Amino acid sequence: MGGYGSGRTGYKQKAENCRSLDVNLMHREGCLSEGWRGNWQWSRNGEVLSKIGMRAEQGRIVLDYRVRLRGGDWEPVTQPVNISQVDCNFGGQRPFFLCPGIVNGQNCGRRVGKLFAGGCYFLCRHCHNVAYTSQSEPRYDRMLRRANKLRMALGGEPGAANWIAQKPKGMWWRTYQRKRSEIGSCEDQANIDFVEKFAHLLSAEDRERFFE
Repeated sequence: MGGYGSGRTGYKQKAENCRSLDVNLMHREGCLSEGWRGNWQWSRNGEVLSKIGMRAEQGRIVLDYRVRLRGGDWEPVTQPVNISQVDCNFGGQRPFFLCPGIVNGQNCGRRVGKLFAGGCYFLCRHCHNVAYTSQSEPRYDRMLRRANKLRMALGGEPGAANWIAQKPKGMWWRTYQRKRSEIGSCEDQANIDFVEKFAHLLSAEDRERFFE
């Protein structure tokens, strides 16, 4: 196979547990400006966990760091990552990483906003078989999380037991009504999904009541 991304794991790692590079955050920090040179670091509770060196060149960022695999010696890695600039609808441009991964002999080249650490290289989540936690949670949890997010965006409290907040000042009525409708739809769908998943645990009387 060979190349970036060789030896990818057969199980999905969680994105929240992986160190990543966010092209939009790097752009805001000025790290993509040609000639920039410095470090990028990851920290937790004010403590630096790790860092890598970076330098910006025309159309790409070059990463310099060290890796140690399977308890072996630390080895230096220099990884160039090309960057694509895409025109925005309302002017300006938005940067994207072009994933340098090679899996099963095929170039990846996906245009992505994040690259994740794994093995020797920073690659897209597809090459590293990385998934977000929300992708593996039951659909009823996703529906409830969406409904709660909408409730709080309107200034209310999460949870179907609470009243939906009144229309925020400055919001169009049609926008408010659309959000209210979506909250109801999400919560109704969550109830249906939950009952269907656990229908085998319900009594015959309860199944008849829920599915009539």
